[in-house]
Amino acid sequence: MTKQILMLVGDYAEDYETMVPFQFLTGLGYTVHAVCPDKNQGDHIATAIHDFEGEQTYSEKRGHNFAINYSFDQVNPDDYIGLVIPGGRAPEYLRMNNRVIEIVQAFDQKKKAIASVCHGAQLLAAANILKGKTCSAYPACAAEVKLAGGNYADIAVTEAVTDGHLVTAPAWPAHPAWLSQFVQVLGAKISL
Repeated sequence: MTKQILMLVGDYAEDYETMVPFQFLTGLGYTVHAVCPDKNQGDHIATAIHDFEGEQTYSEKRGHNFAINYSFDQVNPDDYIGLVIPGGRAPEYLRMNNRVIEIVQAFDQKKKAIASVCHGAQLLAAANILKGKTCSAYPACAAEVKLAGGNYADIAVTEAVTDGHLVTAPAWPAHPAWLSQFVQVLGAKISL
């Protein structure tokens, strides 16, 4: 039986933080359902490319169209072993959707693997699941992690941190670290 992972995306989700995990996890044999409120299978979201070019914060450019491959209204958290929350601007508005919050809380309550990158911590904070947890995020989200009762992990942009079933990272340069840790939390064994 194929193992299923849910990915919560929205318009202007970070391009790399959406595309790379989707392709990587699919390549490992997982079925990844990318969903967005008010969108159905066959619709798409617009992504944003964020880069670190020397200014005090990241720059943003229009990315790709990313296909939604499952309808949001059909999501049942019990059908999944893990949840992926890409960063970018999408979490800012997705956290206002009550069903999105319920989904995140359902994964947390059952201690299912949750991966959050960059601004994905905004969803974790809004879902009130960070109390006492160590969580990394884009540094601009540190205040939200702390206000939600979490311990903000100020780590290098290439690192990730795991606290129980929660895997978090500051941005896309940490893909090797957080994807490796997430796969371990999922219970997968990869041998070379």
